[in-house]
Amino acid sequence: MPEDLAAADRKPPVTCWFAGLTTLDVIHRSAVRPGPNQKITAIRQDVSAGGPAANAAVTAATLGARALLISAMGSGPVGAAARGDLMRHGVEIHDAAEQREIPLAVSAVLVDDATGDRSVVSPDATLAGRFDVTAPDLDALPRPDAVLLDGHHPDLARSVLAYARTLDPRPLIVLDAGRWRPVFADLLGAADVTARSADFRAPDDVARSRATVATHGPEPVTWCDEDGRRGSTDVPDVEVRDTLGAGDAFHGALVVALARGADLEAAVEEAVRVASVRVQHIGPRTWLENLSCA
Repeated sequence: MPEDLAAADRKPPVTCWFAGLTTLDVIHRSAVRPGPNQKITAIRQDVSAGGPAANAAVTAATLGARALLISAMGSGPVGAAARGDLMRHGVEIHDAAEQREIPLAVSAVLVDDATGDRSVVSPDATLAGRFDVTAPDLDALPRPDAVLLDGHHPDLARSVLAYARTLDPRPLIVLDAGRWRPVFADLLGAADVTARSADFRAPDDVARSRATVATHGPEPVTWCDEDGRRGSTDVPDVEVRDTLGAGDAFHGALVVALARGADLEAAVEEAVRVASVRVQHIGPRTWLENLSCA
């Protein structure tokens, strides 16, 4: 067994919950961007499950955690396609819309071949908004060491948070805060760590989490732990070939590292390492083959 895999096996086993959005991503890679009323030919096409919680769960499973995705996929063909991809990558699924044919979002993704930058058009969770998406039967699930909430299904996030707060010992709560959503007013004050983008802005009257991590694209990641200690972690200068899901990979790795007992600085360093691996490889899943040996 390779030394790095043997080392991963010696790490304490952890269970991580990822509660939030699943989509089906249809990804085209192109040498040019289409203009108005123009058709172009893609140089590559991929179809995979997407969404912040789902992609973070795939990363966590690849890193050796027991990754449980709590989401809404339903019984329709689009949900089946997303479910198949996730299960192939070791993710366990607790479907809050099981046996219902809800309209799972299909995301249209264009990746620029020259820069690796991605553009996304997606309805996110709005199509499922008219359905009751809470999380039933949480008691039947393996107890989590850490829980990530992305806020895309507000009722789901609230129900998972409420349940997690009843557990003893209480799992670590991490928020994926890409952009402000009203549900974060109910989540931030209860979170241990908020992992936010540079664009995330919360109203002044909303309670804050005990620790914060902020990404700034290729610039250093800044952080502040619960003791008020502040710092920054440099992002390696690598060849960027595909940025799709890089933030989700960062969050998945951050959750696993924290669940394994790393302090915030060490967890951020691991998350930066994993996200740097992701951006160097073309395609939504090919990078996973390079993760454990990075």
